[in-house]
Amino acid sequence: MHGPASSGWLLVALCAVTGAYCLARMRSGAEGHRTAAGGEALMGFGMAAMAVPAAVYTPPAWAWPLYAAVFGAAGVHALWAARTGAHHLHHLVGAAAMVYMSVVMAGSPAHAHGQGGTGVPLLTGALLLYFAGYALLTGVRLVPVAAVAGGAGPAGWGDRPELARACRLSMAIAMVAMLLTL
Repeated sequence: MHGPASSGWLLVALCAVTGAYCLARMRSGAEGHRTAAGGEALMGFGMAAMAVPAAVYTPPAWAWPLYAAVFGAAGVHALWAARTGAHHLHHLVGAAAMVYMSVVMAGSPAHAHGQGGTGVPLLTGALLLYFAGYALLTGVRLVPVAAVAGGAGPAGWGDRPELARACRLSMAIAMVAMLLTL
């Protein structure tokens, strides 16, 4: 992605750690949690790969269409899964944003990083508003509330809703950062 190398590496680290945690969440006992965590792990690792600073590694020309195809397939899966839960619509928007960024990077002149302004401003702005709003909403949901008496006991790492929300918050913030540098 465009931008300074130091912030690029921080973004790579954030997305890779988030993807790794989402893989750990896939060990959850609930099928819905595993499916959502798998999609989020794919998104985290894909964002980490896209965020590697261009000064260090410039992907070959075939990588961007491959990213677009992978996230296009993830978007179709999210659309199919949206039949059972509206949360999958967020995965659909995330996958669409990744396809959009891949297409923009594939179409940028000689993949000239650091020039910016290669995307469609209206679409980039709409995605920025969506992910900024999602980050704010998710951040508000992380505010602690009084514990419910007589809970079901300690949850495993994959079943802790506050960690899943923190994972989604970090990916939304990373998506905003990536869209800003587009």
